[in-house]
Amino acid sequence: MKVRNLENLRVWQETRSFVNEIYELMSNCKDYSFRDQLQRASISIMNNIAEGSESGSDKAYIRYLNVSRGSCSEVKSMLYLCEDMKFCTPEKRKELQSKLLIISGQIYKLIEFLKNNQKN
Repeated sequence: MKVRNLENLRVWQETRSFVNEIYELMSNCKDYSFRDQLQRASISIMNNIAEGSESGSDKAYIRYLNVSRGSCSEVKSMLYLCEDMKFCTPEKRKELQSKLLIISGQIYKLIEFLKNNQKN
């Protein structure tokens, strides 16, 4: 199945790019626990897409993708704190959250595709 080929998944590619942006944003942050949590949450988005793609069933894949969407919400929330703590500008927060919204939407569409695939 084509959606199982990780490197061909646009959502995974975009999430990989997003993770790199988070790492770049936090590269000079001295609040190591905050930086670590934000980086780990963003990595969780990418890695749950990856783990799900190899899980062996659509049902398991969907479960991993739902975890990935939960991590999107965590990163979204943390980006507000990132702005509040002056680790990023309001413009940068909005830019990253816009990318996150696209990623979350793509994950949702993949979930819907897999659910429809289960019915057929």
